[in-house]
Amino acid sequence: MRHALVLVNAEAGTVLDLGGEQVRAMIERDLGAEARRIDMRLLKGAELGRAIEEAGRGPHDTVVIGGGDGSVSLAARTLARSGKTLGILPLGTINLLARDIGMPLDLDRAVAALAVSEPRKVDLATINGRRFHTISGMGFFSQMARARETARRWRLWRFLAVAIAAVLALRRTGRVSLDIDIDGARHSFEAFAALVTVNRFDGPGWRRARLDDGVLEIHIAEDRGALAKLRAGADMVTDNWRGNPGIISLTGRRIILNRPSRRRIWISTDGELSREDLPVSYAVEPGALSLLMPPADFA
Repeated sequence: MRHALVLVNAEAGTVLDLGGEQVRAMIERDLGAEARRIDMRLLKGAELGRAIEEAGRGPHDTVVIGGGDGSVSLAARTLARSGKTLGILPLGTINLLARDIGMPLDLDRAVAALAVSEPRKVDLATINGRRFHTISGMGFFSQMARARETARRWRLWRFLAVAIAAVLALRRTGRVSLDIDIDGARHSFEAFAALVTVNRFDGPGWRRARLDDGVLEIHIAEDRGALAKLRAGADMVTDNWRGNPGIISLTGRRIILNRPSRRRIWISTDGELSREDLPVSYAVEPGALSLLMPPADFA
């Protein structure tokens, strides 16, 4: 990290709480050590998105994103195989990729961790040719995303919004027939959800122990009745899903998911909801992204 472009969401809660100039001073002071050149920008909305898309063509060797999963996802797509390295300052609600690499969620500690981080190659995947970094799901998972957005528009407390989202998602989720091709081997399921992850979710709390294993893992929640559905949903939330007999996990490098008699399907990918053409094709891209990762013993 000799010449870093730092793009920060000026509307993030942490930035609004601390004040933009205090955040700027902290980042420029801590990241600017050891003769690093830091170009810092506080941006809002569409300006932030445009700056991320343009970052792949700039003179910087490192692009640091201070924002949520949507901004990080856009940056991962932009910087993949670009020769530039991505750094993350987690300022969102979930912070999927930041949590997997052990990045602290407090801004001051995250900046300190970033200052001593080293670049590593990590895997990405594609959904119908579009890159993503962590997770993509349909059925219950996509319905959760839709219901969560509805609950947010109601401006409820966060825990109440999540609870309502879960109830709405379960009500909307029905039984579906899925044909799944994994590296040429075909499987058929009656399910209420399917989830594809970039590498295995074998760490604690829905986290990945490795980001460079070069595989995809698909988790299918079979429809075994209403009570089984409720249990499977609860087990997914509480991290007990590996022991649930109704949740089947399979690995491969290319996964094709299809629903007979359907042309399109709602899918939530890294927190972003989209309507995808069927069949949905997933493929892993080993080592596609250079990512700054803090030392394992950072405290």
